[in-house]
Amino acid sequence: MNTPLSWIKAYVPDLECTDQEFMDAMTLSGTKCEGYERLDADLDKIVVGQIKKIERHPDADKLVICQVDIGTETIQIVTGAPNVEEGQKIPVVLDGGRVAGGHDGSKTPGGIKIKKGKLRGIESNGMMCSIEELGSSRDFYPDAPENGIYVFDDSVPVGADAIEVLGLHDTVFEYEITSNRVDCYSVIGIAREAAATFRKPLKLPQVKEVGTTGDVNDYISVEVQDAQLCPRYCAKVVKNVKIAPSPEWMQRRLAACGIRPINNLVDITNYVMEEYGQPMHAYDLSTIAGNKIIVRRAKDGETFQTLDGTERKLDSDMLMICDGEKAVGLAGIMGGENSKITDDVKDMLFEAACFDGTNIRLSAKRAGLRTDASGKFEKGLDPNNAEAAINRACQLIEELGAGEVVSGMVDVYPKKKEERTISFDADYVNNLIGFHLTEEEMIKYFPALELKYDAQTKTITVPTFRQDLIAMCDIAEEIARFYGYDNIPTTLPSGEATSGKLSYKLRIEEIARSVALYCGFSQGMTYSFESPKVFDKLLLPKDSTLRNTVTISNPLGEDFSIMRTLSLNGILTSLATNFNRRNKDVKLFELGNIYIPKAIPVTELPDERMQFTLGFYGEGDFFTMKGVVEEFLSQVGIDEKITYDAKAGKPYLHPGRQANIIYRDTVLGYLGEVHPQVCENYDMKTRAYVAVIDMPYIYEMASFDKKYKGIAKFPAISRDISMVMPKEIPVGQVEKIIEQKAGKNLESYALFDIYEGDQIKEGYKSVAYSIVFRAKDRTLEDNDVQASLNKILKALEETGIELRG
Repeated sequence: MNTPLSWIKAYVPDLECTDQEFMDAMTLSGTKCEGYERLDADLDKIVVGQIKKIERHPDADKLVICQVDIGTETIQIVTGAPNVEEGQKIPVVLDGGRVAGGHDGSKTPGGIKIKKGKLRGIESNGMMCSIEELGSSRDFYPDAPENGIYVFDDSVPVGADAIEVLGLHDTVFEYEITSNRVDCYSVIGIAREAAATFRKPLKLPQVKEVGTTGDVNDYISVEVQDAQLCPRYCAKVVKNVKIAPSPEWMQRRLAACGIRPINNLVDITNYVMEEYGQPMHAYDLSTIAGNKIIVRRAKDGETFQTLDGTERKLDSDMLMICDGEKAVGLAGIMGGENSKITDDVKDMLFEAACFDGTNIRLSAKRAGLRTDASGKFEKGLDPNNAEAAINRACQLIEELGAGEVVSGMVDVYPKKKEERTISFDADYVNNLIGFHLTEEEMIKYFPALELKYDAQTKTITVPTFRQDLIAMCDIAEEIARFYGYDNIPTTLPSGEATSGKLSYKLRIEEIARSVALYCGFSQGMTYSFESPKVFDKLLLPKDSTLRNTVTISNPLGEDFSIMRTLSLNGILTSLATNFNRRNKDVKLFELGNIYIPKAIPVTELPDERMQFTLGFYGEGDFFTMKGVVEEFLSQVGIDEKITYDAKAGKPYLHPGRQANIIYRDTVLGYLGEVHPQVCENYDMKTRAYVAVIDMPYIYEMASFDKKYKGIAKFPAISRDISMVMPKEIPVGQVEKIIEQKAGKNLESYALFDIYEGDQIKEGYKSVAYSIVFRAKDRTLEDNDVQASLNKILKALEETGIELRG
């Protein structure tokens, strides 16, 4: 939304401020100014001059010498303009002045400085200007010649400020209007905001219904078939239309808004649209068949030629303006070629209507045609504004002598929009905003906003054009923005004191992340969409349940066509990429979901399970990864009775270097070395190790309870045992026997030696443990320890384990 400051000052006449002050104050009060442009920024020392005498240049066929009266003196100017004549009043740049650009319409930052000099030996003390040199164009000054200097009307006084005569002593402000403030998509709306912001009186144009002849109902009737899409339709008739240029003041205001003046009728509709924010349309009454307007939905497949000459294909969701025989306009968007105003128009139909904003937006999109009118209608206009706008337009028609307005107005308005009332609570405002104003201090802002306050009922009546004021919080905002956001004191939030922290689930994930980073792993993020070919690369059997996936109905391609059911592919792909780029000792981890369908075909949302996946190659081995896993489990309170099952049965892991991670008979995950064939499938010619922990089990079993254990008061007794056993028996079996048979005085045990060699028979290994005993209430004796040790040794012998001396 762009508005010239001069137009705002026409309705707020006491407004006195600089451009920057206006921009800052409006922005602080809620009407954000994106910026502004001074129309005369690069123009200086330009006056109205009158050509008194013209002589030919003695040394140039295309130059003439002009004697120009500038009010205080007569100066000589040499020019090559083809349209100069004696007696003309023209803009003259004096010595030391500036123009905005060249005659070709190009603009120069900072302008072009004009100095007196000589042209072909003849002194020239200034320059006559074209409209392009003054920073504008013939689009906005249609009376300017196509090639030559600009010529003023004879009524303009010689010596006057030419920039002021042209209306260029002005500033155009650009606003960012939010969609809920549709009232500010108008000059009057911005003027209301300016008046309230600067505490100045608002003086809007006095609009009255005009019309002295006939009865409009004798000329036109209106039928609205869809009141939901067209809640109001107003129509007036103008007879004896006279097409002519609009007055200069109107042309200047439209030009400042970026609208090209055309003629009085078109300019009036555009002027009222900018002033009131209400789009209007004019039809040639002689083209309206049956003198009847019908507002109806279009038919599917119907076609219509709009004013731009394009044939549009319509459907039943689009609203049309029709006469008794045909469509004459695409409602709220553009009129039809078959009813446009031409220079031969005699009688005219004026339309000011209100249409459903959502429907207009969708219709404009389907038609591929977005106009200034549709841009305003799609915001949702106030239907009560239509009558004032059409009366304003008809008033201007009579004032400008553009026609004779017929008395009366056809107004189809089945359900009038009423003003809203809101209960006022001063305490609520103070508590919400955080300041301490009295009720009287608050309500003093209401008159400028046209809010009516009833002190007895403590209610506020909101005008219909303020569609954004719905509840008390909106009223509080109005008070706050005009009190001044910069004046609101700093306060602490009220309410119960709370301490922010991560949720239980996020705390566990943060621990996983911290442990991985501490151990040298870098976090990665991989795609949840994968290719079915991944299962073959991971050597999964054809009947594996992991091949049952959620399939994407509109995939980007086969490589992203399913949701992953295991998380290894992403990590292995990343490791392979790093390996092939010759990065050494790469460690990666990921916290990401897998998606396990509950049934095939999929009938409900899958089970999304967070997986903590780690992978590395380079320095380290199986036990390196085991240490990282145990560190994580310890940090989340799972640090006792963790066992490993070497018979994990993962086809993508090395058959002799893999294990399930078990806690309380629950498999928390697995770890191991990647199968050599899988490494080859990923083009990774090195050993790689992975671990995957199923986080939902961790959420369930983790504990942040810490129990304090005092320092031992009594000494410990340590015993070492050494044994020979078959290689296929895991040491975990030995540890299980120690735990079961050692009794309550067992404090700890540790494996300190494993040996295979010449002194041990083939197929066997030597294993040695250190076992520590300690009692909490007394000093242990050798008999106490020996009894426990004998139970352990006996159980070991029964399992086929031989004790060494």
